[in-house]
Amino acid sequence: MTLLHLAILSLVQGITEFLPISSSAHLILVPALTDWPDQGPIIDIAVHIGTLFAVIFYFRRDMSEMFLGLGDIIRGKISRGSKLALMIFLATLPIIVGGYALLHFDLLHGLRSVRLIAWTTLGFGLLLYLTDKFGSSAKPMAAIGVRDALTIGLAQVLALVPGTSRSGITMSAARALGFRRADAARFSMLLSIPTILAAGTLASIELADTDNASLGLDALLAAGFAFAAALAAISLLMRWLEKSDFTPFIIYRVLLGAGLLMWSYASP
Repeated sequence: MTLLHLAILSLVQGITEFLPISSSAHLILVPALTDWPDQGPIIDIAVHIGTLFAVIFYFRRDMSEMFLGLGDIIRGKISRGSKLALMIFLATLPIIVGGYALLHFDLLHGLRSVRLIAWTTLGFGLLLYLTDKFGSSAKPMAAIGVRDALTIGLAQVLALVPGTSRSGITMSAARALGFRRADAARFSMLLSIPTILAAGTLASIELADTDNASLGLDALLAAGFAFAAALAAISLLMRWLEKSDFTPFIIYRVLLGAGLLMWSYASP
């Protein structure tokens, strides 16, 4: 892969991973709308790993609190950090089951369709609009309970379909449950950590089996570019949601979804 190809993919992933506009859809659209070959799942996961390190770095205080909270759990205490760690664990369980089912039945390749991405981009963009407009903003993240965590976790399973947006659907669920916008985004980003980590572990095993040094270097470069882009995107999103809503992302999704529908149905 050329350096330009890697840089574009990394920027696309880094910018879109934590914005509610679907990073997986954009990664699929890059080769679909250009003459570049599909980058394949290993590069896809490499750029996800870059964004993983970005979110860990940005939320390092929460990560430290959760790590210390694990010790509290062992001692039989429930602290703020231990509660957050437990909620993240519960919310992760559904996507582990759903992801395993997709891999077991080999359904992943059938989901990389531009037409499918168009419908999911549009439909789940409208869902984000409804939950953001009509959901209350009373609950802080500290108020999250077992039912909330499982509901958000079940919603995250839908993100296995490209175009849904993992961050978008989890933020939609959190807003529907009454969480404040910034707290919905914060929980969504923390929830991405175990999900991306699990996918990255599988990709690392696959990469080792290929014994392809060139592919390994490409993956490393892509991860580094994605880290820088994701860190900037997270910072901007969190600042934006402290004082505004999801309207710009909803408009983008509607326009992108409508454009892709016209393009896909017009194509022979």
